[in-house]
This record gives sequence, C-alpha cells and structure tokens, in this order.
Amino acid sequence: MRKLLLASTNKGKLRELQALLADEDWQILSLADYPDYIAPEETGDSFAENALLKARAAAAYTGLITLADDSGLTVDFLGGAPGIYSARYAGEGCSSADCNSKLLKELKGTPRELRKAAFICVIAVVLPGGGQQVFCGRLQGLIAEDYAGEGGFGYDPLFYLPHYDKTVAQLSAEQKNKISHRARALAAAKEYLRGIEEI
Repeated sequence: MRKLLLASTNKGKLRELQALLADEDWQILSLADYPDYIAPEETGDSFAENALLKARAAAAYTGLITLADDSGLTVDFLGGAPGIYSARYAGEGCSSADCNSKLLKELKGTPRELRKAAFICVIAVVLPGGGQQVFCGRLQGLIAEDYAGEGGFGYDPLFYLPHYDKTVAQLSAEQKNKISHRARALAAAKEYLRGIEEI
C-alpha cells in the first residue's frame, strides 16, 4: 500500500485530514509515528512558506511523500491578523480559548459588516526526490460576537457562516468536511497525488 505522511501533531487537524483521505488507498502516517522527530520552527512569512518548510523537513527525515498544512484565520478589520500567528495569537503556549478570547476583545463593539473573515489553508506536498506543489483553500465568513457550538477546534466556535446561520463549530463533521478551507485545499492536493505513479 502506498504511504503518505501527514506532517502534523495537531490532533484536530489530523482527524480532519484523515477523514478527508479515508476514501484513498493510501497508508496514512503522521508525526506521531516518528516520536524522535523534531519539527522545524515556523519562520516563514506566509502560510505557503510555513507549509513548505514543514513538508520539506518531514520528507527529508522520513523519505516519504509528505503533506503539510499551514492554516489560520484572517480578519479584515484587523488588517489580516491573526494570520500566520493564529495558533499563538494570544502568546507562546497559549490555548485556543486564549486566542478566541483575545479575538473577541479586539473586535468588541465592531459592527457585523466589519467582522468579515476568512479561514485559509495552504497544503504543501513534497516528494522525497525534491518535487513540490502548493494548494490553497479558503472559507469566507464573519466573526460572531460570542461562542456557539461544541464541534471543531481552534476558532470554529466564533467563525459564523451566514449561509448556514451557524458557526463552523455547530456544523456536523460531515458538513464541515465538505466546505472547509482544509477540504478545498486537500481536494486539489488529492488530484495531484493521484497523478503520482508511486506513493
């Protein structure tokens, strides 16, 4: 069976990626299978740079075709913040709850029409021989004024989708996996992977 490494230790992210890849005939591995691996610092200036940095390092270490995702939230009113710093928006070692709390404080009193936001995901696929491709997915929405929903992870309880009248955290896993920024980026990545003769 063909092998594909997901260069992540984020359980929520891995759960989504594994569900989205379940229909493929690949053996899916993650960095949990390589406990001695030390991930590089994310020093890139964009989602694409960080995704490539993570994928290249893990591919070099394992010798496997590697898929890495870098994703985050951009809020128009905040000039695109938190952006590539989404996971550590409230500081190093912060929790998702800390980041969500900071975001609500930053937007306190901001009217609905100025709360436009997007989830962005960039997926990098790196081949052990050096080939690489990058794929991008985006989901538009608004930042809600309060939390809603128990599902998902990260900023999902605050990311409101007017079309559904729900936050992402209120969607079922099946619904989220049809429309999410990660699903959109991965759909393109899967087409690319299927075109590679041997994985």
